[in-house]
Amino acid sequence: MLRASFCLRRLPEMSHEQFVTYWRDVHAPLVRANASALGMVGYFQIHTVHEGANRGLQAARHGPDPYDGIAEAWFEDLESTLERFSSDEGRAAWLLLAEDEGRFIDLANSPIFFGEALTIIDPATRATG
Repeated sequence: MLRASFCLRRLPEMSHEQFVTYWRDVHAPLVRANASALGMVGYFQIHTVHEGANRGLQAARHGPDPYDGIAEAWFEDLESTLERFSSDEGRAAWLLLAEDEGRFIDLANSPIFFGEALTIIDPATRATG
């Protein structure tokens, strides 16, 4: 399973709450509507909780400020994903989503990458590998 991971930071003029609301209520339905054109088989949003616990985690590791969230899009494999992205329908869907992302994401400070997940502990079975 191929995953595209997006480590997201909001535009500077947005609050975290505005960012999450837009991402959940506007962008997510747009992703859902275009998932088939991109060959997407899963999509997940992780919304950062901005509370004291995160500050403690950052301080313990001397880390930077957290992302506002992480999105993961799941695909079958790299070859078929690249084929879908290069099709007319896939290119149009990707451009539509990218245009919308520019409305709420600080793209220059939000890395995106393809990767493959390695399950160490499966939450469904709690089995370790």
